[in-house]
Amino acid sequence: MKLNERLKRVQGDQGPQSGSEPSKPKVRVKATIAEPKVASEEKKKLRSDDPFAAVKVRAQEALFAKLGMRLYDASLGEEEIQRFVAEELSGAMGLDSAPLTDEERRRLALQIRDDLLGHGPIQMYLDDPSVTEVMVNGMDRIYVERDGRLTRTETRFMSDQHLRRVIDRIVTSVGRRIDESSPMVDARLQDGSRVNAVIPPLAVDGPSLTIRKFSKDPFQVDDLIEFGSLTRLVADLLEASVRGKLNILVSGGTGTGKTTLLNVLSGFIPDGDRIVTIEDAVELQLHQDHVVRLESRPSNVEGKGEVRIRDLVRNSLRMRPDRIVVGECRGGEALDMLQAMNTGHDGSLSTIHANSPRDCLSRLETLVLMAGVDLPSRAIREQIASAVDMIVQITRMRDGSRRVTNVAEVVGMEGEQITIQDIFSFDYGAGLDEHGRFRGTVQPTGIRPLFSDRLKDLGIELPSGVFGAVDVDFLANGGRKR
Repeated sequence: MKLNERLKRVQGDQGPQSGSEPSKPKVRVKATIAEPKVASEEKKKLRSDDPFAAVKVRAQEALFAKLGMRLYDASLGEEEIQRFVAEELSGAMGLDSAPLTDEERRRLALQIRDDLLGHGPIQMYLDDPSVTEVMVNGMDRIYVERDGRLTRTETRFMSDQHLRRVIDRIVTSVGRRIDESSPMVDARLQDGSRVNAVIPPLAVDGPSLTIRKFSKDPFQVDDLIEFGSLTRLVADLLEASVRGKLNILVSGGTGTGKTTLLNVLSGFIPDGDRIVTIEDAVELQLHQDHVVRLESRPSNVEGKGEVRIRDLVRNSLRMRPDRIVVGECRGGEALDMLQAMNTGHDGSLSTIHANSPRDCLSRLETLVLMAGVDLPSRAIREQIASAVDMIVQITRMRDGSRRVTNVAEVVGMEGEQITIQDIFSFDYGAGLDEHGRFRGTVQPTGIRPLFSDRLKDLGIELPSGVFGAVDVDFLANGGRKR
């Protein structure tokens, strides 16, 4: 017999009182605790096919009344809090008389604990290491990403208010706010996972929540090689380039793994360098000791106090950095970053949204124009050609995998155009395997980049054959330009 039917049978045994109209069955509550009131709007939105829905609301309010702020006491361990929840759940809600198995009672206690202390029904996906992204399109539409593929789940929030409480708990923990005057926000979880939330009136169908999870143990270069995102030769070249203080841009679309790759590249920076990281919401997880992390800040209720990425880039120049790492270039800070690269802050790293190395340069030029400085196109392109040494393009494939598809060197100016050349490019001609995954890998083009001599002068030796069997000397034949 289903749980729904068992609950209805037990509730029906109580029967309506004689001489009175039939009343809706209720879960029995001990007389020592007053029946908590549930908001009428929330009652209307509880799904009838969830037999735990009303019980959860009653239990939450009873626990708040009994335990109060002890639920948020950091000195209490997780097991102790869970014991409090289990005891109060059984005592306050009278579940001993309900036809629940031990497993059902335990699961209900965990769900209520997640609602009170965690992130509600999505907590299980945040704890699942195989889930890389959680997308909530409304209280009853929750999607997760596994292995690059999206699937819809059966879980749901009890109401829009339930979802709002979870969003408020996330954003307030990092000093952000979300309300009708500021209905969208970027935030982060304690483990660094990226959070974006949008509420009405901007979100028409109810609050929306997107969480891009970060691994508790950050991916290292060996992990990316094992996943097939890049090869050992590319990894060796990138490590040498970071150690040799080349200015590198990681280019790619949304969800391609730019920040993950940027974190791996940042790990190649020597321990003795002073690193300043600048981000909208702190995501990078650097293991070096000499790191200063800066985070932008939105304006307050009065519209004041905003600190932009551009302000932080300017301020970082006064902090004596050896390396500047900008989490993402998306506005006028591109001009300040280029100037920093051109004025002695070599070895800077950043990411940018673009679909190819050539698009990356075009977008970077557009971002510089967003700084509000009236510069001619040629002057901007000369700044870019002088500042940027390498572009690493990462792409999310149709099979859901993330692959480095291009490693390109910025050669210089030729007339009015910036010239670039591919050092590595992805072999799409290898086709697909029986599982629909691309067989190809990123392969050397045979071109020796100009910066290889610069690395050699610094005493950084590249592995033999890293540029392929052809290993054409660019200075001898003019290289391949496009």
